[in-house]
Amino acid sequence: MMLRIRAFEDAAERLSQGGVSAFGSAAGNIAMVRGPLHLSTGQEAVAAGVCQHLQRSDLLTSTHRGHGHTLAKGADTTRMMCELFGRAGGSNGGKGGSMHIADFSVGMLGANGVVAAGLPIAVGAAHALKLRGSSAVVACFFGDGAINRGPFLEALNWAASYHLPVLFVCEDNRWSATTHTSATTAGAGAAARALALAVPAETVNGNDVEAVCDGAGALLKAVRGGEGPRLLHALTYRVKGHVSVDPAHYRDPQAHAAALEGDPIALASARYVELGGKAEDIDALVRQAKQEIDAAQQAAHDAPWPAVDAAFSDVMNTGAGRWF
Repeated sequence: MMLRIRAFEDAAERLSQGGVSAFGSAAGNIAMVRGPLHLSTGQEAVAAGVCQHLQRSDLLTSTHRGHGHTLAKGADTTRMMCELFGRAGGSNGGKGGSMHIADFSVGMLGANGVVAAGLPIAVGAAHALKLRGSSAVVACFFGDGAINRGPFLEALNWAASYHLPVLFVCEDNRWSATTHTSATTAGAGAAARALALAVPAETVNGNDVEAVCDGAGALLKAVRGGEGPRLLHALTYRVKGHVSVDPAHYRDPQAHAAALEGDPIALASARYVELGGKAEDIDALVRQAKQEIDAAQQAAHDAPWPAVDAAFSDVMNTGAGRWF
């Protein structure tokens, strides 16, 4: 799964920047993926480790950096790539694009362009599940920048007060857009703030997929057991800039190089070999992931554009009797 996410992000990044086209001269240097593209490169262990424990009936909310979460929840790579291309075969009919991608068929309620906006959505979904007597749970992904916004306090307070079945996952990649989080966040961070609201929390190395998997597994067991909400604070690193065309010159080069040594795929690969696995197995998986994503982007390129009248579907009727 981590390799699939990495291959998807690498392809999406390349396709958003234009340059040499994979589709021949007809495509020229035009960017095939339009609009803001926020990559989760380097954060694959968090999505894979948490979603390993989720069932299809479970729900998930994400951030503006949501490709990895969507894939790990079980979404189809071709439908996702079609969505990024704005094609009719996309999971949202080509209307959501990268920053608002969703797939209700696998319980992925949506990425979100507003920081922290997925938190109250997740809590609302969890409250609905409880009222229905459902055994499903909600996983709510958000970044470290979100803990400084009001919805974080409101969501955790509501979830704790009503004993809701939700796992909050703080994907702490150390950066809030172009500002290091340490410059804008007081105190000990996400876990400490959760504990202040009586939400049990655990901090793990978010680049170690085993640590994420073990931590999430224990917390989700408690959530499924009716013990109320939990929070997983996963310390990871945002390898790329804020968006796909951001060179991130605001980062210290030496600190960046040091952080790259903790690449989750490299760590997991080394661990696999340490346990007796063969490096050739990993190479085969890399090729398999690349082939899958290559096929997805070709299918997206060949897919039709949405019909013109589709612009008037999935639009809320304000009752005013006219379109705005």
